[in-house]
Amino acid sequence: IQLIDSIDGAALYKAYCATCHGTDGKGFGPTTQWLKIKAPDLTRLSMREGGKFPLARVQRIITGEQNVTGGHGTREMPIWGPIFSKITLDEDLGPMRVYNVAKFVETMQAKK
Repeated sequence: IQLIDSIDGAALYKAYCATCHGTDGKGFGPTTQWLKIKAPDLTRLSMREGGKFPLARVQRIITGEQNVTGGHGTREMPIWGPIFSKITLDEDLGPMRVYNVAKFVETMQAKK
């Protein structure tokens, strides 16, 4: 996976998340037919957490620090490799990418 120049949450989501989770976040991206585990509907995260978006948890899932279904890979090798972690050339941008994409997912939350 190639690193895009942008650190914008929407651009990061489109480049790295939409292929599985879909552009609308509902879990029906173009690669879902090949997934062993269904991509979850990201628009319902707040609803499943009693109305509060689990920002810290979403960030831990993106970085591979929180175990979830096997779709994202292990902590040692998340599916995105170093894109959402610290890389030598841009140590601060990895965490910023994680935060920005998580905040973008927050904007996708379904309204009651």
